[in-house]
Amino acid sequence: MLWIISANEAKQLISQGATILDTRNKLALLIEHISGAVHVTWQQFSKNKKPHRGKLLADANILEQKLRQLGIFNSKPVIVIGNPPHNFGEEGRIVWMLRTLGHQSVAFVDGGHNALVKAGVPTTRGLNQPSEIGDFVVNRTALWEIQRDQLQVNLSENKLIVIDTREKPEYAGATPYGEQRGGHIPGAVHFYFKDLMDSKGNLLKPEEIIAKLETLGIQQNTPLVTYCTGGIRSAFFVAVLANLGFSDVKNYAGSMWEWSASPSEKYPLE
Repeated sequence: MLWIISANEAKQLISQGATILDTRNKLALLIEHISGAVHVTWQQFSKNKKPHRGKLLADANILEQKLRQLGIFNSKPVIVIGNPPHNFGEEGRIVWMLRTLGHQSVAFVDGGHNALVKAGVPTTRGLNQPSEIGDFVVNRTALWEIQRDQLQVNLSENKLIVIDTREKPEYAGATPYGEQRGGHIPGAVHFYFKDLMDSKGNLLKPEEIIAKLETLGIQQNTPLVTYCTGGIRSAFFVAVLANLGFSDVKNYAGSMWEWSASPSEKYPLE
């Protein structure tokens, strides 16, 4: 299963009983959500204190328990819904997380909730509870994630390209989300995550995305690391690139919250 699917592909999977997770805010779900969808936030599965807020919980048992409560099964596809272009790519973060924890069949919907409504998927109001408890077992992989010290070593050996997926002012030094220092990881190229999509929140055509990356010297086999403030926007970026067949792309979930709180002589910023 791909990391990203169309609304029509999602519609088919939903009709076959896929688990549906909705990352939009609770108010949006109260007004309207896809029938059977359960509300989810990235924060439920991450550490709750800065500077480590972007990092996934380390305890596999706690993660399993939380995911089973949402009705996640190893054998059942999971469809994740977002609200592009009006969010931070939370749907990509949930897909990245589940892939990293070993789920093989999880994808987010290109165009999000609006695309599903347009495709005629039934909706309802109010908040849903999962219909059954799942059986998901964590089998964590390092294929799509990198830790701070691994990144630091690879940077010093010049082994990869780092992509800063935040807005331009953040890249230049602004700290709107409580980062302890401003700037960007040395040598990082800038590619705002929303520039992967059009104004309505639909992803650009694959060839358009690949062309944009090529202008930054990035090929499909280039080792890549993405980051943002807390690994949300950058996880969305990883999902898009993995879906396009990029073979070596990792999210640095600790991102700027962690890096900027670390000693500047070892973890510099430009």
